[in-house]
Amino acid sequence: MRWKNGLAITAVVVALMGSAALFRLAAPENYGLPQIEVRDPGPTGVRVDEPGLFGNYLPADGEGPHPAVLLLGGSEGGLGIGSLSTALALQQEGFSVFQLAYFGAPGTPDTLERIALEQFDRGLDWLARQPGVAPDRLALVGASKGAEAVLLIATRRPDVRAVVAGMPSSVAWPGLNWAEGGQSRHSSWTIAGQELPTMPFSAWNQAEGVISVYRSIEDSALSHEAMRAAIRIEQARAATLMVCGEAETMWPACPMARAVQARARERGGPAVSVLAYQDAGHLVFGPPLRQDNLFYERLAMLGGTVEGNAAARADSWPRVVAFLKNMTAAPRD
Repeated sequence: MRWKNGLAITAVVVALMGSAALFRLAAPENYGLPQIEVRDPGPTGVRVDEPGLFGNYLPADGEGPHPAVLLLGGSEGGLGIGSLSTALALQQEGFSVFQLAYFGAPGTPDTLERIALEQFDRGLDWLARQPGVAPDRLALVGASKGAEAVLLIATRRPDVRAVVAGMPSSVAWPGLNWAEGGQSRHSSWTIAGQELPTMPFSAWNQAEGVISVYRSIEDSALSHEAMRAAIRIEQARAATLMVCGEAETMWPACPMARAVQARARERGGPAVSVLAYQDAGHLVFGPPLRQDNLFYERLAMLGGTVEGNAAARADSWPRVVAFLKNMTAAPRD
């Protein structure tokens, strides 16, 4: 990927972050690098700070056993308000939720580079051991780069029952290093210390904006690289639900979601469903927002309209919750 100027770098940095961090950089006068949040869990949760694990745990009310969710934010890092809001909403639906930080928090890497997938194994294993959690009723939920991660994790964990991926990827992409303006020479992920193959970026196109750097996924000349970097969804066993916006301007999440779905179908993978919304963008995923919410009017900042993104969240969130409840229901006789 060729970086044209500082503004282009900032645009990519802004676009790659999760919604909470995006809102902090939305003002024109604020073109700095993202400030990572590490939010407290609030009165219904506890902070987890153990060797190899840092996050917020929000246990479901009651003795259980309860289904449980490992929740991953995007490239905003830390423990942002966006994923915490999702965690709280899932907790209210009866799930015990572990919001796990994988970079930009104490005890984690400073950058989204070479993140060991074994770290997520530790998170799932920790979650399964918690009192009141049913260890055979685990699910994964992630958005944006977190969606890329949960799809990869599912290929390694046959014990996971369900995956929800908001604005997903069909391939592993290079990492992100804010000290280098967002660029990285490394993969986002490793297994056993080895970097996963990645899909190279395309050149920046000023007219099209940020999504242009992800057009490599559509370049037939790079089909070999796409095959090497592809997420091998056929190795997963978890039923998978993906949510995307057709009008998004960050990366082509809906085409990539459909590529995951097609690969699963062609190669004998798990059941994969896609909820695609025509007038929504990269803020399509998450609990519904009321019109008096501070962020409501900014829902269109990465594609679609405010009304389209709001309607997509209102329609998709109950479906996400129902899917998770159905897939993690106690086994029947």
